Amino acid sequence: MERLRALYSRFRNRARQQPTKAEAEALRIAFKERYHQFKLILSANNKALDLMAEIERALQGTTPFGMQFVRSRCTRISTSVFQIVQHINALAPGKYAVLFQVFKQVQKRINPFVHLPAPDTKGPLVMPLATVDKTSADLVGPKLANLAELAAQLGLRIPDGFVITSSGFESFMGAGDLQAEINRRIQSAEIERSDQMFALSAAIQNVVIQSAVPQILEEKIMAELQRMEAAAGKPLRLAVRSSALGEDLAGTSFAGQYRSVLNVGKEALTAAYKEVVASAYGLTAMTYRRNRGIPDEDVVMCVGCLQMADATAGGVLYTRNPMDIRDETMLIHANWGLPKSVVDGTTDTDRFVIRRDRPPHIQTKQIPRKAQQYVCYPEEGVCRMALTGSQSEHPCLSDAQALALAQLGLRIETFYGVPQDIEWVLDDQGQFIILQCRPLQQFEPPAVAPPDSRRPACLSGGQTASPGVGSGNVFIVTKAADALQFPEGAVLVTTQALPRWAALLDRAAAVITEQGSPAGHLANVAREFSVPALVGMAGATTALRMGQCVTVDAGGRKIYDGRIEALLAHADQPRNLMAGSRVWQLLEGAAGHIVPLHLLNPEGPEFKAERCRTFHDITRYCHEKAVAEMFRFGKDHYFPERSSKQLRAQIPMQWWVLNLDDGFQTEVEGPFVELDNILSIPMLALWSGITAFPWQGPPPMDGKGFISVMFQATANQALLPTVRSSMANRNYFMISRNYCSLQSRLGFHFSIVETLVGDRTGENYINFHFKGGGADFSRRLKRVLFIKEILEPCGFHIRIQQDALNARAEQSDRNTMVRLLKVLGYILIHTRQLDMIMANTALLNRYRNKIRSDIDTFLNPGAARQKPAGAPS
Repeated sequence: MERLRALYSRFRNRARQQPTKAEAEALRIAFKERYHQFKLILSANNKALDLMAEIERALQGTTPFGMQFVRSRCTRISTSVFQIVQHINALAPGKYAVLFQVFKQVQKRINPFVHLPAPDTKGPLVMPLATVDKTSADLVGPKLANLAELAAQLGLRIPDGFVITSSGFESFMGAGDLQAEINRRIQSAEIERSDQMFALSAAIQNVVIQSAVPQILEEKIMAELQRMEAAAGKPLRLAVRSSALGEDLAGTSFAGQYRSVLNVGKEALTAAYKEVVASAYGLTAMTYRRNRGIPDEDVVMCVGCLQMADATAGGVLYTRNPMDIRDETMLIHANWGLPKSVVDGTTDTDRFVIRRDRPPHIQTKQIPRKAQQYVCYPEEGVCRMALTGSQSEHPCLSDAQALALAQLGLRIETFYGVPQDIEWVLDDQGQFIILQCRPLQQFEPPAVAPPDSRRPACLSGGQTASPGVGSGNVFIVTKAADALQFPEGAVLVTTQALPRWAALLDRAAAVITEQGSPAGHLANVAREFSVPALVGMAGATTALRMGQCVTVDAGGRKIYDGRIEALLAHADQPRNLMAGSRVWQLLEGAAGHIVPLHLLNPEGPEFKAERCRTFHDITRYCHEKAVAEMFRFGKDHYFPERSSKQLRAQIPMQWWVLNLDDGFQTEVEGPFVELDNILSIPMLALWSGITAFPWQGPPPMDGKGFISVMFQATANQALLPTVRSSMANRNYFMISRNYCSLQSRLGFHFSIVETLVGDRTGENYINFHFKGGGADFSRRLKRVLFIKEILEPCGFHIRIQQDALNARAEQSDRNTMVRLLKVLGYILIHTRQLDMIMANTALLNRYRNKIRSDIDTFLNPGAARQKPAGAPS
């Protein structure tokens, strides 16, 4: 580049002198170097803009993403923008060096949203539950902090036990750099399919299980167990349960997403601890966090080790109806034995509906036949036992016990001030023990879908676990491997409402299970995700066929064959679970320094490198300056072989061509170039569209259209064609054989076409930017919507921002790209001044018909041209 500068200096004062052969050859080589840097700028610019578009789509919240997405997109954009800065400085050495400092400043502002600080977990490794209160939530997790508060403040019975704290978790994860290894695996993984998530999850869980618990942590754990056993006077069995930071908070229950290990003895306690920690990276938990926008790095798994209760019955109490915020009832779901069968959705359960009166009274109760219960055996862990005889048909709670439990629930709700979701057991002494409580999520009931009278339901019954209406093809899941094949928008049909199926809810249109209850973990998460769900629908897996299209009316407890539009019209839109989440907020924060564009006017005094505040500003600035540098080369240096030439054309407009490399068939000595000397594939395609049909002149303008144009021209004089700017009076093609950049100003209208067309389909692209017009904003907006209506069916991806239209087509074969460029060439000429008639529907329809007919000749070259009726002549 120093050699290039010297050559420039020698020729600066020889603007009209013929260079020697050696000098011309040196300039030719130098120009190719510049063109190479220019192409690299364009390539990196396109990558950066595509990534910005990805970020903007992600922030719409319709698709879940995790921190891996945030990091990878921010890193890739940073790389592309830095390459742009390098290439613009190679194109014009030393002229734009300030951009390196500007880049560093923007990157520094992005970093806090990408590189998260480690959580502060200072404190004891292990804490007795009796010493825990609400101020301990950061050490023991909100689940166990809430549980301890019930005993301390309300005197309620809870299990004895201890907590392996967040400090204990940090001690375990820090040993052998376990946390660093997990972070490395997460951050390097590209997760686009469920099988990829499954593989990552399995690998991380295996790493955790195979890791050793630090000796000091193991000693603390065993010391606490010995304390408990000494107080009880006997060996104890424990329930080892998760209490992660962020678990059981309002809006993010994590219901059933982490593992609990029941009936654990001393010899298996550290192994059970590792199982619970590993479950933080289970498929269901990682999918849940991704869907709710929670970073995997935020996982801090505290673990409670609680004495097992001798349960005669157990279940869940909702102090209000989760599916109707206005309902004045409480709901109890219960079964014999441990509450595991209720929350895991593996059996039908007793259901008590209790009015919230003072005192409460039972409104209704349903006592189905209960097929099984879970019980503990000291040497065998937790066993599933069949219920036989009269016990299976009898209620597991008496009316008095149900009412006493309701009274406890009201006390807990009053204490916390919000409705509660409470897990409980009834011990062998007839006393209730509270195992956990969390805020109950309540939802407005959806609009009641009218029954469809035209056809009968193919199935009816069950219980509403999550209200709403959904439709899709049946997909029956019976084993874990089936879940990996679960398609987007299918209806999940399964036997048991197991928590692990929650990993499918982000793709499910509805859920149908043969067993389970509305109090189960799957039902909880379905309500969070606003996925319609029916549980207890007997015979569903045999009555419904794989691939059968059905409509599920969960509120009406009916399933219809086919898609019932009358019902779907009442379906709620899916909740935007990402918006406002931690990951979403981090991406939004980073995007604030990436996506906004502040440098809007290249002719304005503020268009300077120092004024770039975002990566988008840098790309915009560099793209504009790169184009200017390429044109400046031909302007400042006498170089007939490579300077711009005026195209000799039978069109009353100036068209100038700058040959970047191999766009001409033969070298041109004079000021003009003939069309038959052009070799550029994309330029010839554009020109074919520009000249295919003569422009008939501006459309008839009504009075309002004329006044609008005059007002805009007066209010914004930068729009006037007479206002001097560097490219106002000429339309410039910059070309090589496969590349073309057209910058065009026709009156009030600004257009840029940038395209690469060759035999490598994967590299082909077209970018089209259209803006401007003489009419008011409303008419200009209608005009870009009109152009969208024309271009979209042709295969362009369209994005509209205010009155500017951006169209893109890519990775199509050469012939397809040529036809699309012909369409754009036609659009450039024939949409001029149409903004003036956007209020005249009849006239606009005539032009629409003509434009569509003309374009059809490009897209279907074998079709005969026929002028549509009513088209303007």
